[in-house]
Amino acid sequence: MTANSHHCAPAKRARIHERVSRILLKRIIRGKIPIGAKLATERAMAAEFQVNRATVREALRYLENLELIAIRQGDGATVKNYLESGNLETAKAMMRVDDVMRLEVLKAILEIRRINSPEVAYAAALKRSPAHLQQLEKAALHSPELPILERDKNIHHILGLASGNILHILMTNFYEDFFYFFGHLYFKNVKNRSRSETFHRDIYNAIREQNAGVAREITRDVLVYAEQAVYETIEKQKSGGVVALMATK
Repeated sequence: MTANSHHCAPAKRARIHERVSRILLKRIIRGKIPIGAKLATERAMAAEFQVNRATVREALRYLENLELIAIRQGDGATVKNYLESGNLETAKAMMRVDDVMRLEVLKAILEIRRINSPEVAYAAALKRSPAHLQQLEKAALHSPELPILERDKNIHHILGLASGNILHILMTNFYEDFFYFFGHLYFKNVKNRSRSETFHRDIYNAIREQNAGVAREITRDVLVYAEQAVYETIEKQKSGGVVALMATK
């Protein structure tokens, strides 16, 4: 066995497991397998997907971790109501369903971010430490070598840390994962990149002066602008017959 073949086998198995979980996920989210219904047996699914039962079990464990199914030994797997899940990873998984669901999830994220992130900036202005301010200055004013998306991500990450609120921090991290995929819808436009660079300077000044109200308004304004810009890009893509909601991470 060569070194390459040794490494390819696990990767291939992972792709097979993901293919099975993606198909089952779509059936559950789209209601083709209703809440309370039992999934087919492992043997039946292995035959349907032409994989072994170990691969099916791995896919089912993934869905169980997302709180989409409940597995009882000897009783099989039962579909749960995904709207009752408290697992934010479920939202990430829903991106795998189809473009319609991706757009729905994107709109939900942008809306929640528009509400939440200004409060993160408000708290950051009040609670930031000298170390946070130093990090923010570097990210906002002295990192021209970084792509604009990376700079923007770093700034929001520092604001989350400076807020001192663990849920603010975790939610900021959650948004970051998505915007690696969706950032191209915003940052490929020169005007939008310029708008973000203005935000970076303004938010740094507000945090430096510990002007919480201004920090909140600056952040809200840029997020409202970004949300509208993303929707306009999507509409242009639709009118052109091309919709590319997800970029490669």
